[in-house]
Amino acid sequence: MLELKSGALRCEIEPALGGCIAGLWLGTHPVLRSTPAAQLTSARLAGSYPLVPFSNRIGQATLQWQGTQLPLVRNNGDEPHAIHGVGWQRPWELLDSDETYALLSYEHQPDANWPFAFDCSQTIRLNETGLELTLALTSHSQEPAPAGLGWHPYFMKRARSRISFAATGRWDMGEDKLPTVRKGSRGIDADCAFLDVDHCFDGWDGVVHLRDELMHVRVTSSMTRLVVFTNDTRDYIAIEPVSHVNNAVNLHAAGAPSADLGLAVLGMGDSIMATMTISAEAAR
Repeated sequence: MLELKSGALRCEIEPALGGCIAGLWLGTHPVLRSTPAAQLTSARLAGSYPLVPFSNRIGQATLQWQGTQLPLVRNNGDEPHAIHGVGWQRPWELLDSDETYALLSYEHQPDANWPFAFDCSQTIRLNETGLELTLALTSHSQEPAPAGLGWHPYFMKRARSRISFAATGRWDMGEDKLPTVRKGSRGIDADCAFLDVDHCFDGWDGVVHLRDELMHVRVTSSMTRLVVFTNDTRDYIAIEPVSHVNNAVNLHAAGAPSADLGLAVLGMGDSIMATMTISAEAAR
C-alpha cells in the first residue's frame, strides 16, 4: 500500500490489486468511493482502477479481429462478456514514489485473457487541488493489435449530488449491456439521486462537474468519450473517461470505422497515452 498526501487531500494506492486507487479523501470526506487499502479485497471495490487494454465490454468474450474470432476469458462472474481489460486483475509493479507521486507499471504477455503483448505505465501525482493521472500503453505484438485506455472512478453520490457535462452523442445500451445505436445527445445536467444511466457518450468536451453539499469535484481528461453509470440502487456514480466506444473492436468488425469508435490499432512499438485529473474543493 502507498499513501500520497498534499494539503487537505490524501490518496491510497494498492499496486497489487490492479494498480488501483483504493481511496481519495478531502479532509475526512471521501471524494471517490473509498476503502482503506489494507481492507480492500478487489480492484472492483476500489475508488478507481485503470482500464487496459480496452474499456467496458467485448461482446460474448469473443474478439473479432482481422477475420478471426478469438475467445477471451469471461472475467466478471456470470457475465457473458469480457470486461474492462486485464490490468485491473493483475498486480502492478511500483517503480518509483515519494509523498505525492507514484509510478506503476504492468507488462502483459499473450494469454487467454488478451492475445497481444503490451506494457503499460501509470503515473499518479497528488497536489493541493487534485489528483493527476497518466496512462501510456506500448504494443509489443508482432501483429497489429487493437488497444484502448481509460479509468473507472466511482464517485460518492451524496444528497443533492448533481452531474453536468457536454457531449454530442450517446451510444444506447441494450439488455445485454452492449451498445445498440448512436443518438445525438447534449450530455447530462441532472440530479444524481434518481438518474438511471449506463451509456457511453462521445463528442465529450473533456470536463465533468459533480457538485453536492460538501464539495465540488471536477474531472478533466484528454479523452473525448465518457461512460457514465448509476441508478437509484447505487450510492456511487461511475464517471469513466475512455478512449473508445464500448465493444469497439467488434463494432469495427461489423463495419463501423475505427476512427468513429476511437479504436486504436497499434503496430510493434506504437504507443497511446491518456490523461485524467480529479480536482476537489470544499463547497462554497
